[in-house]
Amino acid sequence: MRGDGRIYQRGNVFWIAYYLRGEKFREPARDKDNRPINDAKAAEKFLRARMKEVAADQIGARSFETPQARRLTVGDLLDGLESDYQLRGKASPQALSYIEQVRKDWGDKLAASITPGKIDAYISEKLAADYRPASINRRLQIIGAAFNLAIRRGTLARGPYVRKLSEVGNARQGFFSEAELAAVLEHLPADLHDFVRFAAATGMRKSEIASLTWADIEGDVLTLKGENSKNGEARNIPLIGELAQIIARRKSARGIVRDGVATTELCDFIFHRNGSPVRAFRKSWATATKLACSSMIKAGVKQEDAQKVSGKLFHDLRRFAVRSMTHAGVPQAVAMKVSGHKTASMFARYNIVDTGDVRHALEQTEQFRKAVSS
Repeated sequence: MRGDGRIYQRGNVFWIAYYLRGEKFREPARDKDNRPINDAKAAEKFLRARMKEVAADQIGARSFETPQARRLTVGDLLDGLESDYQLRGKASPQALSYIEQVRKDWGDKLAASITPGKIDAYISEKLAADYRPASINRRLQIIGAAFNLAIRRGTLARGPYVRKLSEVGNARQGFFSEAELAAVLEHLPADLHDFVRFAAATGMRKSEIASLTWADIEGDVLTLKGENSKNGEARNIPLIGELAQIIARRKSARGIVRDGVATTELCDFIFHRNGSPVRAFRKSWATATKLACSSMIKAGVKQEDAQKVSGKLFHDLRRFAVRSMTHAGVPQAVAMKVSGHKTASMFARYNIVDTGDVRHALEQTEQFRKAVSS
């Protein structure tokens, strides 16, 4: 009967055929070890199991997973997610980077084989490798989004539960003082000075600054394109004060030198290293922070204070910029437009309050109370 499905033979292997929602499905009968079945009774048993799944779908108890869905890999789901991000303007460099990292870890695995237990094992593996919870969560977010998109599109019937790790206490508290910034700049290669100064002034991310070209400037306004922004939104930066000075210096440094000889070639990137985009400079950064620590100690800074510089990250410049804008009285909504923070909660994580801030607040409060009582 049409509603009961049937088995048939192809060579030595039995296949099954059945209908659901007017569509005919065929697939080879397989045993519990996923091996093809060449016995009619075993094939009938496999068909009955499939028909139970079909019946469960028909009464709405459980969505049916098609044979095509069972062949999908996680890599296939990631392809779909990346295309979706491109269409919605969410394909930021960071998002694409995390998609590639997940693809490396999971790409060749069958999507139907991913269970909550395997997700948890993956989390444990990353924690054991000293990955931070926030970094692991970004990967888990990609995995969950890929499965959810496939389910919404009807490609998959269901996906695994993907937990999220707590990030309480995970936020870095590092930021620069003006003296620390000056000390690090003193020991960085000259072609990175303006790059670092621009980051300290705007709070823009390293990848965002590296993407800036002269075509992004119109008049005295620089526009970060949405596709180069982590949050996918374009933002405008007026070039005033120090920023205008930085851009003026970059114009003078636009020429490319070949074998020690200046050429007529001009670089399209605002910040470049002799014509090449600014890429990773971890070694130069690590060396500069260590030398800055030594020079500060020689200058009379307490060793425990100077040693903090050796652990600074480039990303701490983002916290420095946010903190500077807040202390300068810049409204939060405006500061968020400059730094590119999309939510107030994330902005608050970057607006670091240290003991000195608290001490200043208490002194101000005490002065206020004395003024009121007098």
